[in-house]
Order: sequence, then structure tokens, then C-alpha cells
Amino acid sequence: MSRRLLFSIPSYEYLEPEFLSHGDFEAGKTERKYFPDGERYLRIVSDLWGRDVVVLGGTPTDVDWLEVFDLASGIARGGARSLAIVIPYFGYQTMERAVRPGEVVVAKTRARLLSSIPAPEGGTRCFLFDLHTDGIEFYLDDRVLTRHIYGAPIVTKKIQERMGDKPFVLGACDAGRAKWVQSLARDLGVEPAFVYKRRDPKSGDLAVTGVNADVKGKEVVVYDDMIRTGSSLIQAAKSYLGAGATKVHAIASHLVLPGDALTKLQSSGVFTSIMGTNSHPGSQKLPKEDVVSIAPRLVECLDAATE
Repeated sequence: MSRRLLFSIPSYEYLEPEFLSHGDFEAGKTERKYFPDGERYLRIVSDLWGRDVVVLGGTPTDVDWLEVFDLASGIARGGARSLAIVIPYFGYQTMERAVRPGEVVVAKTRARLLSSIPAPEGGTRCFLFDLHTDGIEFYLDDRVLTRHIYGAPIVTKKIQERMGDKPFVLGACDAGRAKWVQSLARDLGVEPAFVYKRRDPKSGDLAVTGVNADVKGKEVVVYDDMIRTGSSLIQAAKSYLGAGATKVHAIASHLVLPGDALTKLQSSGVFTSIMGTNSHPGSQKLPKEDVVSIAPRLVECLDAATE
């Protein structure tokens, strides 16, 4: 039986070597170029007929969404036997519901886009890593088999590696992530903590009013599912230090870090270290020792699906 073909979209080529080293894949070949008017040209060079194919591509941007859609559609129509789409980071996952009238639930419209990819004879599977909300996996059409892969084992292992035998508290940015942090803290055998926040009725700004746990004389590792601008993370770190914590570390499932976000976090002077997985291209801004790879876990799930 021939090996699975692995294709990556351009923004996720950094993850492809790890997939190839951890699994039995053959690197798929494509030809890409841009026309003068900005339109993209895409040609799949590898012979797809009767092959089991994997597309590796997170969707941080609208361009990435179209890269995944175009590539996967071309593979399905090109005679592939089966298709697996691996999405380490699902873009627009915080837009999973409408809060104000007229808001578009973009997480759902993007799921519809994925669901419209032609299905090859052996079907389509979609692997989603550490979603902001569990329900997003059910936004895809029932013809697409989905699997939500939780990052907790990867995150907790990284925390254990960094903290060693030192006593620490696992913190959340706010009460909204308290349940996630409580679950992770239970796995780690440590105490959970979170900060209380109150919204100013006039300005709408959030202000920290206290910390729910005793962190005095201890290090705190603050977990959030994703780090974007880092504003709430900095605010929480200052609160833990103000409550007596000796050091604060940050860790996230998705290191988005747009623009100068990392510089802002580092220059705040409140973090001893910033860690996370390599699910997002933004993770490549951090030193390698602060980033843990999701490739082994994702390959393991792909292998299990084909057994």
C-alpha cells in the first residue's frame, strides 16, 4: 500500500518536516505562483489517483482559508481515495456565536466552506486542534467526520518540563477560563487561581478587583487558550505579582502574537517566560525551547483514524 501524500499550505510549511519525520508520509508537490493582478495559480503536480491524502493547513487568515479550500478541492477532484484536513488553528473561532444583532457567526460560515469541499470516495476527515469552543466541530456538515484534538496533555507536559519540582499555582486570566484551568490544575496536581474583574458601567473597561487564591511566595503559570494582543494576560500577571507571586510564566495553546504583541509582552517586565505550542505561525517568533510541537500528537491521531 502506498504511503499517504502530505500537502501543506505555504504558511504551515514550517510544520511539514515534523509531520514527515513522525509519520509515514510522502511529500506532495505543488506549483504556485501569482499573476500580475494578484490572482493565485495552483497546480497539483503529484499523481493523486487512488491515494490517501493529508492537507496540513491552519486558517489564521482569509488567504489561508482559501489556500486550504482550493488545495483540498483540487485534491478531491483529482482522484484521491480519501482526504484528511488537519487544521492546527481554526481562524475566527472566537466568532462562534452572535452577541449583538446582525453579527455574522464567521466560525459557522467558515465551517460551511470546509463542508462544501467535494468528498472523495473514501470520505473526508477534519482534525481540529484545541478549539476555543467545543461546539465548533459540529458546525461542519455531517458528511465530514470531525475530531477535536485537545491540547491539554501537550500543555501540561510543557508546564511540568519548565517548572520541574518547584511549587507553583496554575492561573487564569479571568473567571471565564476558570473551568479550563481547574481541569489542567487537577491534571498537574496543583492549585488553580483566577482574577476577579469588574466592568466599569460608564467606560466599559475591565478592572481587576482581586485574586481568588493565595499565591504569596509562589510562582504562577498563567494559561490561556490563545495569546493575541496580550493585554488581559499582562493585566492578570500584574495582579498575581501584586498578590505576592514571586514569578509569572505564561502559556497558551495558540501563540497568535500579531504585530508587536510579543514585544509588548516581553517589555512589560512581568513574565519570566512565555510558552506555547506551534499550532500557529506566530509561534515561530519565540525561541525553540519555549515552544512545544503538536506534530507527534496530530500524526498519532491521523494514524489511529486509518487503522
